[in-house]
Amino acid sequence: MLNLFKRAAPAPLPPVGEPFFKFEDAFLQEKAAHYAAGYNGAHPFPHVVIDDFLPADVAERIHAAYPGVDDPVWFDWKAGDTVNQPKKLGVRHASRMEGAPPLIHNMCYAFNSYTFLHFLETLTGLKDLISDPCLNGGGMHQILPGGKLRVHADFNMIEPFGLYRKLNAILYLNKDWDESWGGDLQLWNRDATKCEARVMPHFNRLAVFSTLSTSHHGHPEPLACPEGRTRKSLAFFYYSRHPEEGDATPRTVQWKKLEEATPV
Repeated sequence: MLNLFKRAAPAPLPPVGEPFFKFEDAFLQEKAAHYAAGYNGAHPFPHVVIDDFLPADVAERIHAAYPGVDDPVWFDWKAGDTVNQPKKLGVRHASRMEGAPPLIHNMCYAFNSYTFLHFLETLTGLKDLISDPCLNGGGMHQILPGGKLRVHADFNMIEPFGLYRKLNAILYLNKDWDESWGGDLQLWNRDATKCEARVMPHFNRLAVFSTLSTSHHGHPEPLACPEGRTRKSLAFFYYSRHPEEGDATPRTVQWKKLEEATPV
């Protein structure tokens, strides 16, 4: 008689390669406690910038593994939106990540883990945060020379899941970045009329900020890095069941008209 419950022999495990990375809760809790006092008091909206966030060897390995501009993993945003985010590459959704290097997958898991959520909750004071393993709009990003990201406030909801966006976390991966190249993350005031803070995209720098209806941000000035260099980052978005007060109605990205924007 055929045994329907007999399990097939498991497939052999792949050879052991790079060591698996995971965040240590105690270490991140100490770091969160250190930065929490300044987070909600930051201007123009709650944010924090943490340098040397990952262990140096891990950051170096991520940089070495990061896909080049011609890798098929990329979704070409620049072809479809030449006004708001020209010359931008991304993955758009985790379904495109099959060909990404294992270490990049590892980091996506780590930034979506309980340990990192615990860090964010302690840092920001928000509760019941939910990560997005589908990487809707997140994951790997890469801006080519001449590219930019128009000032905007992010979409506020993933409608199929009924979850409201609360936080962005961006890890920059740009070694030896010359500040004359630009590419700084600009944080604008509530009316999106003036830039009030800038974050240069230096290597192994983490930026976390609240995604309120008034969290206007971007890098609207064309990237001036030389050919062969790009602005690389890993971006992760976090959600909860609770909307921002007065902002429960689903909305898309709110792009700011360039002619109304005033540099700092």
